[in-house]
Amino acid sequence: MSYTIGLVGKPSVGKSTFFNAATMNDVPEGAYPFTTIDPSIGEAYVRVECAAPEFDHTCTPNHGYCAEGVRFVPTKLVDVAGLVPGAHEGKGLGNQFLTDLNEADVLIHVVDFTGRTDLEGEPTTGHDPRDDIDFLEAELDMWYLDILKKGIERYRSGYAGEEKQIEADLAEQMSAFGISEDELKQVILALGLDLDPETWDDDDREALAREIRIRTKPMVIGANKADAEAARENYAEITDDPDYEHLTFVPVSAHAEKALKKGDEAGVLDYRPGDAEFEILGELPEEKRAGLDQIEDFLGEFGETGVQRAIETALFEELGAIAVFPGARKPQNDGSFLQDCFVFPGGSTAEEFAYYLHTDIGEGFLHAHDVRSGRQIGADTELSHRDVIEITTTN
Repeated sequence: MSYTIGLVGKPSVGKSTFFNAATMNDVPEGAYPFTTIDPSIGEAYVRVECAAPEFDHTCTPNHGYCAEGVRFVPTKLVDVAGLVPGAHEGKGLGNQFLTDLNEADVLIHVVDFTGRTDLEGEPTTGHDPRDDIDFLEAELDMWYLDILKKGIERYRSGYAGEEKQIEADLAEQMSAFGISEDELKQVILALGLDLDPETWDDDDREALAREIRIRTKPMVIGANKADAEAARENYAEITDDPDYEHLTFVPVSAHAEKALKKGDEAGVLDYRPGDAEFEILGELPEEKRAGLDQIEDFLGEFGETGVQRAIETALFEELGAIAVFPGARKPQNDGSFLQDCFVFPGGSTAEEFAYYLHTDIGEGFLHAHDVRSGRQIGADTELSHRDVIEITTTN
């Protein structure tokens, strides 16, 4: 599991329900602040069309599973606790929240789109979900701004007469965010700023912190409880608001996904995560049947519950990740075939994939083969989503 998705949101919006629905863990759920205190870690999955049928074989996954030609590849999901206004100042679980958040490569911000919880997670009516989105972005921006200011101070306190480059000091200070000197320089110039922080005013610094945050902590908005009419109205209005064009929204019903998975586990439903339909396998009480009718209506309108879509949007769209199968055309002697499927950065080369598999494989890399075409490919060949690659190595 090479990527970590951070699940964030204010208390009582259904974040823990989303986590449980995605991972089938059993973390506490409840409509009160700080249901979650420590971060919960679980294994979620992204769907990848399995390559095995193309070779007339059946895959034998080492990790995850395959269902009806769809490979469910593990990814790490962390339910991060402690988001309240003022988190960057240490309020709520403040510092711990930010520390846990920084472990994530991409964020899913779960928002109650019904407007029935206020910024503190307390019950209310008529709350604008935009306020939730705005306050998380503001908290992250202020966090980044604090660290940016320390980088500027590092630059200012350099040795007299030393030739200094602001991007080098900022990259050093902000190294935890995984941004390089070149990337920082590009961001500074893209905002029309000089490479001299003495020329920046407060607005410039805030704009720079925000842009660095957007680039290093991409975010998907999980518009939860979208099965409610109020949520659908808010969703239509907010996704049409130009102020939020920089964000990706996914309509979600976390409780529907959890109900369908539990029904499948119990053998009363046939449901594959992320599908647009399910089958009832036996008799159910009238109350449960009515609930499933409502879920069916939601699936008919949105195509799925949104839990899988949010996770896959985070990895494949926001991060630009790809999935690659290491393997050969035929099963191994023990019958195993396409045992692994790895999700890793898009734009990676065959040699980088070899190093990803194991340092020894990378160091002994000779060449690779595109298993579908049988074509030999070189070290610098960029791989594509769902490639099946066989590595030839001296080690």
